[in-house]
Amino acid sequence: MLYQFLYSLADHVSVLNVFRYITVRTFVSFFTAFLLCWMWGPFFIRRLHEFQIGQSIREDGPQSHKKKAGTPTMGGGLMLLSTLLPCLMWVDMMNPLVWGALVVMWGFGFIGYMDDYLKVSKKNTKGLSGKLRLAGEFFISASVVFILVQWFHFSTVLHIPFLKTVFLDLGYFYIPFASLVVVGTANAVNLTDGLDGLAIVPVMISSATLGLFAYVAGHFAISSYLAIPHVAGAGELVPVAAAVVAVGLGFLWFNTFPAQVFMGDVGSLSLGGFLGVMSVLTHNELLMLILGGVFVVEALSVITQVVSFKLTGKRIFKMAPIHHHFELKGLSETKIIVRFWIISILLAILSLSTLKLR
Repeated sequence: MLYQFLYSLADHVSVLNVFRYITVRTFVSFFTAFLLCWMWGPFFIRRLHEFQIGQSIREDGPQSHKKKAGTPTMGGGLMLLSTLLPCLMWVDMMNPLVWGALVVMWGFGFIGYMDDYLKVSKKNTKGLSGKLRLAGEFFISASVVFILVQWFHFSTVLHIPFLKTVFLDLGYFYIPFASLVVVGTANAVNLTDGLDGLAIVPVMISSATLGLFAYVAGHFAISSYLAIPHVAGAGELVPVAAAVVAVGLGFLWFNTFPAQVFMGDVGSLSLGGFLGVMSVLTHNELLMLILGGVFVVEALSVITQVVSFKLTGKRIFKMAPIHHHFELKGLSETKIIVRFWIISILLAILSLSTLKLR
């Protein structure tokens, strides 16, 4: 809320008038978040080492991952802290959409923290009960969507990508649907986080894309011209998305192969939850299937593997999620990661094409 104070001084210092523009606050939020993450990173990693918060590796995972055991995890805490301060400084914290995004992000982050803590303290990969984790995620997401619909008149209309005149008002059924989108996205990102830098770059690309959708949806003239749903106040989500992209970039500085730190569930669940709730708040719920295609494929690979094994006793992939399948086929970790990044960029461009093709 620093920008509001600076803007209030604009009558005396005219240059401060720039803080009324979302674009200016987006750039400032980006660089604030990146510098915080980049500067705090070494200290954060040292503290994780001191407290012996190391990653436990699955016994049934690829043998090449054994050498990663003990690498500091829970680095997502660094990203959460580096995101919060820029939001407090450069975002209108009176905006209910901003609160909704941050509550989901931090709520899912807390669930991820509990999961990581149990894994670290018990030195295994089990963590929090799956049922308990899902119950917490659905409670948080459903509560946020219900409050926005009930008290802030958030639209319950579902729009179909590429089809300008096709939409469906789900009414209160929108709440469980939107919750499923948020929870599904969060857990898909969680499954993708298996190689150094694999998840964070697609998260950055998706956040930047959804930030652009938020800007367009929040601008009445542009949204009307492009025939996309106008969401009052959505523009304030843009500096938040910029902060997430920036902390992702700062985290990648330390997470790139070979990783000095892993984000852990506290990072993957919070970032995945953020992507899910951003798709809901900008009414791009179905578009997330395209934009988050990498995450969708990772999740589907696990689902099909489990179903196939239970029904036929046979596995479709050498190992799931699918990035492990490619590892066992002989592809190097770096090649898998970069190719997934390329696919994420292509899917983002395809998603942006829907701005006009509606």
